[in-house]
Order: sequence, then C-alpha cells, then structure tokens
Amino acid sequence: MTVEEIVGAFHGAMLRKSADELADLYAEDGRHEFPFGGLPPFEGREAVRAGYRASWGVSPAVPQEVERIALHRTDDPEVVVVEQNAHVKVGERAITVPGLLMLRIRDGRIVQCKDFMDASAIARVREAAAHEAGITSG
Repeated sequence: MTVEEIVGAFHGAMLRKSADELADLYAEDGRHEFPFGGLPPFEGREAVRAGYRASWGVSPAVPQEVERIALHRTDDPEVVVVEQNAHVKVGERAITVPGLLMLRIRDGRIVQCKDFMDASAIARVREAAAHEAGITSG
C-alpha cells in the first residue's frame, strides 16, 4: 500500500471504529504509542487490535468524519506526519478532536505510530459521555 492508501485506510478504520481494519495496517511487530495520552503503547498488531476493540467498544463517541488537514513528508522516507480532525458526536453534542499522527511506514505496513490527540478535546468527549450516562441512568 502507498502512504496515501494507508492514511486513507487508517481514517476509514477510525470512522467505522473498526479495530480489525486498523490493526491490519500494522506490521506484525508494529507499535502504537500515545505520547500525551498517559496510556501504555500497544506492542504488536494483535495488541493494536485488542486495544482498539476494547476502547472503541466502550466509547460513546460516534465518528461523523475524519478530516485530513495535511500530510507532511519528512526527510526520512519512512516517516510522514498527518494533521487531522476527528469530528464525533456524543449524544447530541458535536465535538472536534484535533490530532497528529506520526507514522513510520516500511514495506507498506505501519511499524510505528505516535498518536497525539488534543487533551482538552478528549476531556470534552469524556465530559459529554458522563453527562449522557447521567441522563440515561437517572
């Protein structure tokens, strides 16, 4: 797969919350890191699959669009940086989560992903989810 195809497939997996589609983009020993998220990295394709299946499975955020702002190629031919906005809904609340992906791609597979998400936007998603849970349970 080309870089463009990988980024498009990555965004498609996000939009569909498909852990299988996402994991299939990774090398067997690929690594997905959350440098600012306080989460341990997913080590290996199957850990990416299991980690995203668990997190997306419980998330009340419903992706509406994954907008690619830019794709930056670096001096290292394996590395690209993707600027993106994930537009989600939690209940009736629309929230935009800006982010950056640093992808190292080798032989058509992701060998490393550093996933940087706007912490304040993630906090708004969590706040909206808690509010929805309060309405549902109370």
